[in-house]
Amino acid sequence: MVFRDVFRLGLFLAALVAGVVGARAFADDPPQGEAAFLAENDKAMTKMMDGMAVKPSGNIDRDFSAMMIPHHQGAIDMAQTELRYGKNEQLRRIAQEIIVDQLQEIAAMHLALGDPLPPSAAAPTQPDATTAGVAVSHDHSGMSHGMMQMPSNGKMK
Repeated sequence: MVFRDVFRLGLFLAALVAGVVGARAFADDPPQGEAAFLAENDKAMTKMMDGMAVKPSGNIDRDFSAMMIPHHQGAIDMAQTELRYGKNEQLRRIAQEIIVDQLQEIAAMHLALGDPLPPSAAAPTQPDATTAGVAVSHDHSGMSHGMMQMPSNGKMK
């Protein structure tokens, strides 16, 4: 992980902690979704810490990766929680970058060890609409696709 990534993760975690501490100071009037956010974040942290508790194998590189992969996955899980509940667009963009960067680093560690890559999937950089209680709509009817129309004879020129 390069310094930029460490710095970005540090800023995100500092903002996250500041938000949690600030929110707890106003426990009489918690923001909407605060309880769910705290529960999901706690679950992510517990999963990460449990995953990082590895028994040494005698292979330093494998042990390092065995600890770092759950650490990176924890950052991904926490960033997804920010996307579900956070409102600050700058922090949401940072969370999206964290997800993409950490997925790449997890893949790089697997490759460095000669391990198979995890199953391929799109980077989950958008909140899960079912969790957030929002209906998903993907309507292109209002879009103009211009030159993307197929000629009437069915053959492209």
